[in-house]
Amino acid sequence: MEFVIDPPIATKILKMQQRVRWQDAAIVQRGIDQTQLVLDDGQADSPTFSFMVIGDSGSGPHRGHNPQRRIAEQMLPHRDTCRFVLHTGDVIYLTGSSAYYPSNFIEPYREFLVGDNFKRIAYDRMLFNLPFLPTPGNHDYYDLPLVYGLFSQLTVPIRKLLESRLDLDLGWRGSEQGNAYARAFLDYLKAFNSTSDLERHLDEHYTAKTAAGNCLRYRPGHFTRLPNRYYTFRVGGIDFFALDSNTFNAPIPLPHTSEGAAYRRHLATRQTTLEKEMQDIVMTIAKLNPNTPDGAEQVDDLNAKLQQLTEVSKDITKQLESNETTEVDRDQLEWLQERLIASWQTDDVRGRVLFFHHPPYVTEATKWHQAQTLAVRYRLRQVLDAVAAVIGERSQGRSVVDLVINGHAHCLEYLRTVDTGHADANTNWIVCGGSGFSLRRQREEGPELTEVFGQPEVDDARPVAKSQLFVGRSGQGSQRRRPYSFIRIDVQDGTPPKFVVRPFVAERYQKQWRDYTLTPFTI
Repeated sequence: MEFVIDPPIATKILKMQQRVRWQDAAIVQRGIDQTQLVLDDGQADSPTFSFMVIGDSGSGPHRGHNPQRRIAEQMLPHRDTCRFVLHTGDVIYLTGSSAYYPSNFIEPYREFLVGDNFKRIAYDRMLFNLPFLPTPGNHDYYDLPLVYGLFSQLTVPIRKLLESRLDLDLGWRGSEQGNAYARAFLDYLKAFNSTSDLERHLDEHYTAKTAAGNCLRYRPGHFTRLPNRYYTFRVGGIDFFALDSNTFNAPIPLPHTSEGAAYRRHLATRQTTLEKEMQDIVMTIAKLNPNTPDGAEQVDDLNAKLQQLTEVSKDITKQLESNETTEVDRDQLEWLQERLIASWQTDDVRGRVLFFHHPPYVTEATKWHQAQTLAVRYRLRQVLDAVAAVIGERSQGRSVVDLVINGHAHCLEYLRTVDTGHADANTNWIVCGGSGFSLRRQREEGPELTEVFGQPEVDDARPVAKSQLFVGRSGQGSQRRRPYSFIRIDVQDGTPPKFVVRPFVAERYQKQWRDYTLTPFTI
């Protein structure tokens, strides 16, 4: 039995469309673009501005310390000088349950929310005083098998095992196929029972006007909802595109050849081994005493290992289930292609930033070779290649996008692609997924990523990207370091824009915290 359930892509798409009443008659009649928002924060739209980025943060306290809260406290001095916060996904672990928004989101980020008493803020009534702009992660869609949920709620020993020892923050229903995320962050139009109430709401909050039509007006302190699971907005001449990579990360189907069949058997065997490893870890944790310092450290380490194996197992499941009929979110990818082309054809736009959960390029040990990583890379390349073909010489040798920001890998990393043979060449990639949950190491193979173009048995692998900075777990035993992180990005004037990246680290080492800042770098 799977430990967590990831809903089918078609289900994710349909459910999210229903929650925002996608293309409802009242929306179409008003010419509303449900993928656009305008930041109405009262600030002048200056070409120089700053923003923060966090990701993979949604855990609760860890045996007396709380990495997510530590990072949030580091962010506070930047609140008044940054225009917004981007979140790269996995807002709530483990299964995106609404039950854990109070402890795993509202409490750590309480100063970014409007309300005198954060304990009274409902997860579906959050109001931000600084724009908080997330994109969904895989855990924000996860659900828990019913039998586990019932056990965790009805059986005291199991509940104590799951909650007190494993610290998995499960809840008993999980995310309800992403419903908790939608109610927390999206403009949940499904909640309106009457057409008149819906129309009044649209007339009040969808008053901003852009070239694409009317759209949602995001007003910090007044109305802070997102129009959709993927969306775009413009600040200082930079177009930002938030994507939902959970609906285009399905692995490329394995070939119907003898080699493909052999690889399927290998994957199935590997998955059986992983399941046994995970069961052994659970049994080991059950024997430890998490109320002692050494026991707490061991429990944290084993929890991290359990989560790592769960992700690997989930990736194998996706590979085994993928086939030619597997749903891929073509509508979102076509939307991105069209909007990027329109962005390049708009003289006022001087740069483009994409942010979404699954990184196409990463050297974190558990994610770099996953089938989902390669699938997202492949599908993003298709979009960027198509855009490059249309804009032609207008780009003047520039990359189609200036910066791509991701999460999913539990680290902070900066990479740059070289000549990939595609329109994702010579592009800057930042992975910001180390803001609160268990951290991961860099792969042993080193910082350079290679790829085979052509036939694997004939063609050699060639470099496609190289890691310039990696901040993740390191050391062993008492020398183990856990450097949690977030970044501030200062956008400079000019075309193309320059981005000054300032990494901030809260490191847990030998049961003590140390806050420090890495040397800023410009991309």
